[in-house]
Amino acid sequence: MSELPYRPCVGIMLINDEGWVFVGKRIDQTVEGWQMPQGGIDDDETPRQAALRELREETGTDKAEIIGELPDWIAYDLPEHLVGIAFHGKYRGQKQKWFLMRFTGHDTDVSLGFEPEFSGWKWVPLDQVAALIVPFKRPSYEAVIEGFRSLVTSR
Repeated sequence: MSELPYRPCVGIMLINDEGWVFVGKRIDQTVEGWQMPQGGIDDDETPRQAALRELREETGTDKAEIIGELPDWIAYDLPEHLVGIAFHGKYRGQKQKWFLMRFTGHDTDVSLGFEPEFSGWKWVPLDQVAALIVPFKRPSYEAVIEGFRSLVTSR
C-alpha cells in the first residue's frame, strides 16, 4: 500500500453566521457517513480554484468567501479493505489542502442536485463535527477543526 501515492485534494470547512459547520450525508456509504465538501484538484487548477469549484459542485452555491487556509496538507490513508478499490485503485488515500469559508448566502441557496454526492446536509457546532465522520477520516478532521478553531470561535 505505501507504494501508492496520495490523491491531491481540497477540503472546505464552510461556516454560517453562527459559526456552525456545513456537513453533507454521503450518498455512497453503506453506513451513515457525513463529511465536509471536498474533492480532487484538476491538472489546470490551483488548490484555491479547486476549493471554489468543489464548493459549487457539492453544495450548488458559490455564495462564500475564503477566510482561512491551513498552511500544511493533511493526509489520511484508506482502510486496507478499500485500497485498490476506492479512487480506481490509484491512491492509498488523500492529501488535502483545507480552506475555511464563510457562507454569505441563505440556506435556500444550497442545492445538492448539481453533482450529487450528498443525500442531505445540516449545520452542526464545530465540536460535533468529528463525531459524525467515518473513523478513518476522523484524525484528519480533528486536525482541520483544531487548525481553524480560533478563526471560527473568534467571530
